[in-house]
Amino acid sequence: MVEEQNRIVCETCPHHCRLVEGARGVCRACINDGGSIVPENYGRLTSLALDPIEKKPLARFMPGTFVVSVGSYGCNLRCPFCQNAEISQAGASDVPWRSVSPEELVSLTCEARSRDPRVVGIAYTYNEPLVGWEYARDCARIAHKEGLVNVLVSNGCVELCVIDELTGLIDAANIDLKGFTDAFYDACAAGRGALECVKRTIERLAADPSCHLEVTTLVVPGMNDSEAEIDAAARWLAGLDGGRGAETLTYHVTRFFPQWSMTDRAATPVQDVHRLADVARRHLNHVYIGNC
Repeated sequence: MVEEQNRIVCETCPHHCRLVEGARGVCRACINDGGSIVPENYGRLTSLALDPIEKKPLARFMPGTFVVSVGSYGCNLRCPFCQNAEISQAGASDVPWRSVSPEELVSLTCEARSRDPRVVGIAYTYNEPLVGWEYARDCARIAHKEGLVNVLVSNGCVELCVIDELTGLIDAANIDLKGFTDAFYDACAAGRGALECVKRTIERLAADPSCHLEVTTLVVPGMNDSEAEIDAAARWLAGLDGGRGAETLTYHVTRFFPQWSMTDRAATPVQDVHRLADVARRHLNHVYIGNC
């Protein structure tokens, strides 16, 4: 957080929103409150569910287990195909929420584990959890003390100072690599330098030996469905983790369905998803197909 001409600059993501007193950022989750940037959505849960870990999706981390999935409201992107737009594009007054403290969330998860030992932890997901990263951090610290794992499902479009705050706390992550061009992130209203920001997040998590990393690309017809783009993304992923990315990373190539404000095109043809997964397999050993 820095001050700039009577405004406070939020340094969470590439938008670097310059907020006057009482103003909310692009994400709708952060606010200038008394001269400090605070996560207004802290502990305000709009979604709480018990999910198979494969649904996150995580294909190669603790298969057959379950996680308590939680989400709030707000997101720093405006992906026109968002499947959770009712909460990701909402603010506090737009959607019902209930306050759940970190201690309460961990207690709920421990209770679920006592009923079913397949429950192994908490997933921060549904909206963009890192626009309110402080809640994920505080929950994750308590969760580890109770022997629970922490799973992050994120667009990865945050500054490294946020990832640094979570180092050692996230046991597994799935990061969306939405496209491999600036134009794609422009279509998601991501702000200047978003692709490089996401790449830095993935690089940092790939280098963290305590974090299992998987990456997902939703294949949207006419936007990121060329063989050249998927090939470039997979080749880059393969070079991560000191050149061990081909073996250590898991990549999901997922089928698009019409959602939110993008109902002007049909779902991705199944054969295209399979074809692009084969392109990714030129570089990566662990490639999975989703939504087919």
